[in-house]
Amino acid sequence: MITGAILLAAAAWAFTFAVPWGNFWARIGLAVLLVSVYSFAWQKPSIRFHLKNILMGAFSAALLYVIFLAGYTLSPYLITSAHSEVRAIYDLGSKTSRLWVFLLLALVTGPGEEIFWRSFLQERFMARIGNVPGYMVTTLIYAGVHVFSKSLMLVGAAFVAGAFWGALYLWKRDLGMVIVSHSLWSAFIFAVLPIA
Repeated sequence: MITGAILLAAAAWAFTFAVPWGNFWARIGLAVLLVSVYSFAWQKPSIRFHLKNILMGAFSAALLYVIFLAGYTLSPYLITSAHSEVRAIYDLGSKTSRLWVFLLLALVTGPGEEIFWRSFLQERFMARIGNVPGYMVTTLIYAGVHVFSKSLMLVGAAFVAGAFWGALYLWKRDLGMVIVSHSLWSAFIFAVLPIA
């Protein structure tokens, strides 16, 4: 079950980044739907939304946005091509309506990724090898499937974001809060207030 999930995620993210035709955002949406359906075949996640976890999710999304903004500002001191790599990430879906991207990220990829990566995969790794090791392994796999982008900055961004959401889930075990965080952060950083 876990091996199948990892292989499926690797294939889905390879498809997203390696296929040169079609719309990038449609491909990522399809990839997330695929892994979400896989996880639903094994479990029915418990997702609850209430004022407290919505507010905490929104606050954590804003905090992660600030972390990424600071990272973008400082990154050229570590990687000279950092800003051009970030712009290339944005260029992947540059011909797509921002409203469509916002809705896709907020309603499909944000919830779908958290259902798969945190509620399904991280939960199972934590049950098998312990909470912190399970969190760390899931974070590494989440970053690892982004190698198909061939972008060091995107792999690094996935590691930071995956570690952030994984830590939130480890701390609270509140899938609704992490979904709000991921959905708002990704929708805003790609469709409302891009950092590049």
